[in-house]
Amino acid sequence: MPETGKKEKEVGVKVVAKNRKARHLYHIVETFESGIALQGTEVKSVREARVNLKDSFARVEKGELFLYNMHISPYEHGNRFNHDPLRPRKLLMHRREINRLGGYVQEKGLTLVPLSLYLRRGKVKVELALVRGKRDYDKRQDIAERDARREMERAFKERQQYK
Repeated sequence: MPETGKKEKEVGVKVVAKNRKARHLYHIVETFESGIALQGTEVKSVREARVNLKDSFARVEKGELFLYNMHISPYEHGNRFNHDPLRPRKLLMHRREINRLGGYVQEKGLTLVPLSLYLRRGKVKVELALVRGKRDYDKRQDIAERDARREMERAFKERQQYK
């Protein structure tokens, strides 16, 4: 899946939450789509966009993939069957993909981070990224490039107005 952010333009896809800091803090090596095992009230909270992906990460444990620190607020109209907001949630991927990701994480020092949570055809999906941490100078360089691009667009827009 490309990291260009074209997910919003696909038909039938509603982005519920994004991890905005991930693209700033990490170099994205590869992205994957994964299903997620949720309880009933969690799905209702996700549909209301009451999700926070900040500081969340995925880990391979005993051949299974789990997502940690993703906060899903308790459903307001729920009762005693509401869920724990920070419980580890199982991610659903093929065994081959999980084994491959586990190898990358162990050997190459990469991390699994969720980039976004979205609904596709009624199912909750997670866009996972295999990432490597950026150094401070990489972050400063990205900020400088973004500012330069913004300045060029501003100058071009002003030039178009005076023609």
